[in-house]
Amino acid sequence: MRYIPHTEEDVRQMLAAIGVQSIEDLFEEVPAELRLDRQMQLPEALSESELLRQLQEMAAENASVSEYLSFLGGGAYNHFIPSVIDQLVSRSEFYTAYTPYQQEISQGTLQAIFEYQTLICQLTGMDVSNASMYDGASACAEAVLMAARATRRKRVLLAGSLHPEYRQTVETYCRYLEMELAEIPYLADGRVDQDALAAALNEQTAALVIGYPNFFGVIEDISALAETVHKDGALLVTAVPEPVALGLLKSPGEGGADIVIGEGQSFGMPVSFGGPGVGFFAARQKTVRSMPGRLVGATTDTEGKNGFVLTLATREQHIRREKATSNICSNQGMCALMANMYLCLMGKKGIREVAEQNLAKAEYAKNAIADIPGFTIPFSGPTFNEFVVSCDQDLSELMERLEGDKVLGGIPLERFFTGMENHFLVCVTEQHRRKDIDRLVTALKGGAA
Repeated sequence: MRYIPHTEEDVRQMLAAIGVQSIEDLFEEVPAELRLDRQMQLPEALSESELLRQLQEMAAENASVSEYLSFLGGGAYNHFIPSVIDQLVSRSEFYTAYTPYQQEISQGTLQAIFEYQTLICQLTGMDVSNASMYDGASACAEAVLMAARATRRKRVLLAGSLHPEYRQTVETYCRYLEMELAEIPYLADGRVDQDALAAALNEQTAALVIGYPNFFGVIEDISALAETVHKDGALLVTAVPEPVALGLLKSPGEGGADIVIGEGQSFGMPVSFGGPGVGFFAARQKTVRSMPGRLVGATTDTEGKNGFVLTLATREQHIRREKATSNICSNQGMCALMANMYLCLMGKKGIREVAEQNLAKAEYAKNAIADIPGFTIPFSGPTFNEFVVSCDQDLSELMERLEGDKVLGGIPLERFFTGMENHFLVCVTEQHRRKDIDRLVTALKGGAA
């Protein structure tokens, strides 16, 4: 698209056409005390080479996984990305986050979304998937709203072990919707307290939301939880922040989940300091009309040729406002495409192999850290590629020392949970070699990393 700046005469004519004298007249509704009455204090313009140098200096202040040995997870995971993904997604025809507004003439985009939906259904064991959402946290909040619509109930139970930022997003979405949110505690093994869950369920409960694995990396007994909530007519919402785990675990659909959401960043997208990600969302066929977002379907035209169309798009732009399931009007199309490419490249066998490497390396690290005097693994439940560690020393000093050796040792949990002052979350993926894990263990023992 060409960029043509407006001349002073262009601006004058436009203002005259709408009947105002100046640009300032357009903002007269804004109180004068809130308006800036001077020019912006900007530095002098730089040449391109000077600007690039300044941006490079600013970027160098960040810590990246290419420079630091990172054991951070907690919702953003450092997995290997096949080079072919960057090559393919860089093609110019993919450079938009939108489904084009004349959708049916964009058959390539619709086919890619249809394939993405299919792969998400196969991965989660569910019937239908929408065309992606902003991220795992917003998908979780939309799942809570969907559960309320589908059951016509207003009470939702959130596991205390659910990702804390997912919980915060749910609370934000529900703040003015007269919904009741209650927390279900976890046991010493890190799993949901089933007795507390049974006591909290009643005829007003729309859903229970759990992590799978949960924020502590612990794998919940999803079948038992589904059976419990279904007795009271509630739904089980399963949040999967690390979907690589589904390469090994029983799928949420097999476990009895009714809605499955998660974060797809692990599938071909870099950690990128926390974003962008892509939320996936899948559900049972019986509740498809309560789903947010849009679905792409396959069909045939009048000549019998295969084609793809927007099948359901129950959002405000397409139907009456009071009938809309969500105001989400765009998806993370490019990120979903990258996830699609990653899943196609890896295949069922490849995803399982990646998952097996994650599990084996994390178990090696967990056992090695548990053998260090002063360090313990507080939760006894089974884990995938993350686990909580507690220590008997000042955690901030420990993490600062490790960072000085270019090791990011884990996520301190005090910021999320009271009583976890000396606890941190360690993540190990297929990217770590044995000597990387040994380097972390040596550093935790007090040696040089």
